[in-house]
Formats: sequence, C-alpha cells, structure tokens
Amino acid sequence: MKLSIITVNLNNAGGLRKTIESVSFQAYTDFEYIVIDGGSTDESIDIIKQYDDKITYWVSEPDKGIYNAMNKGIQKAKGEYCYFLNSGDFLVDENVLTVIFSSNSTCSIINGNRITFGPIENGIDKGIGYQTKGKITLLNMLISNLRHQSTFIKRELFDRYGLYEEDYKIVSDWIFFLRAIGLNGEKVEYIDVNIAYFDTTGISRSQKDLGVEERKKAIATYVPQSILRDYEYFKDIESKFCSKDYGEYIILKTGKLGIFIKFLLKVRKYIHKIKK
Repeated sequence: MKLSIITVNLNNAGGLRKTIESVSFQAYTDFEYIVIDGGSTDESIDIIKQYDDKITYWVSEPDKGIYNAMNKGIQKAKGEYCYFLNSGDFLVDENVLTVIFSSNSTCSIINGNRITFGPIENGIDKGIGYQTKGKITLLNMLISNLRHQSTFIKRELFDRYGLYEEDYKIVSDWIFFLRAIGLNGEKVEYIDVNIAYFDTTGISRSQKDLGVEERKKAIATYVPQSILRDYEYFKDIESKFCSKDYGEYIILKTGKLGIFIKFLLKVRKYIHKIKK
C-alpha cells in the first residue's frame, strides 16, 4: 500500500465532513484512511459512521492532545507514506493524489503547496519546498517549516527518528522535520502542485507566542551547542544589520565591513523570501 491518510478530529463535525468527503472522492485508490477522534461530543461520530465504508480504521476515545492523536494514527498506518489531513482541511480536487504519485517518487519526503483560507490569510502557500527546490538545509529548518497539509512522509522515518513529541502542543511536527531533514539530511522532493486547503483558525495560528517559546526549547534540546552558537550569532548579526534602512547599508558598504554587509544583504533578501 502506497499511502496512509490520517485525520485527527475533536468536536469539529462540519469540518470533518468536508475532510472525509475530499478523501472519499479521490480517483487514486492505493491508500488507507484512518480517522482518530478524541472523544467528540458533537455529531462527529455520526458523520464517521455515515462514511464507514470509506474509512479503513477509526476510533473515538480521549487523548492527550493533537500529537498523541497523530501518533495513534501513525501506529496504525500500513502505507509506505503517511499524510496528515486534519478535520477542517481538505484536498483540492479528486485528482490531486493521482498527480502526486504519478511521478513514482521514492524520496523520503514529498512536499507541495497548500492553499490557506480563513479570516487571517488567504492564498497559495508554497513554503520552503518551493523556495529551496527541495534542497532544505538546517538553517532553512531553524527559521521555517514544512506544512503537514502538503507533505507526505515515509512511514519508516517515524521508526528511525521517533514519533511526534507529545510534550509540545504546537511545534512537534517542526521538531520531527528539524531532526529528520535539518540534522540528518533526509531528502525532500518538491512538486509544484496545490494539495490541500488549510483552515487558518487552528491552534498553531491562535497561539503563536506559545509556538515561539516551544521552538526555543526544542532548539536548545536538539541542536548541538556548536551549531547553536553559530545560529545565535547569525540571528544577532541579522537583527543588528538587516533591520536598517537601505540608505544606511549604502554607507556601511563603503567601509571596512563592505564585503560582510553585502553578504548580509543577500541573507536578508533570502530570509524575507522564505518568510513570504
């Protein structure tokens, strides 16, 4: 089996229906569908039962949070790749999985685009896969992330690098990619295809401050001190120089720091390009 699609849900019946329907309408068929419900008290279970013939495995029981639920899905998964499409998010059309797997890629991670929708932002998010053409470095992972709504991960990577860290509420998917790609060099193949619509009203957008604090904790935990010192130095230099007006750069570029400032200008342009 090529693919395991995993949907996590808690009391989001309307969003869950959209998600399940987008999966059930797929022309591609070489996948299993797993739904992990956290003990919903709304109409979610009724909706799951309505589509029981489209779902390979489902369970509804209390869990310890979204990453605990995602880990339950991984432990049940039998596909070569895992793909997380949580309730409220949905695939762009019935042919998208056919397009993704028509390339017969064997890469550890396949990445595409997501389309954001909601009150905060709307548009196509191509992310760092597009910006780097799949050649993602540790620095890329330290300042950005892959989006799970547009990323297919080989199941064996979770055996190699472990499941999602359940002590974190927001950034465990980023931690996994940091370890797999940034620190261990797992390869990413980018395909310029819009894969799924992403609802921006979720926890990762509503609790950004918590996400920042969790990232700091994770970097201190997983990034070797020798690398961390270089990263902290880079951030310090970037904050001192790259926030200045362009006119100040012109002055600085004529002095002894000319070569260094030119380098920082390129770094600033690169960072801003990735963040878009």
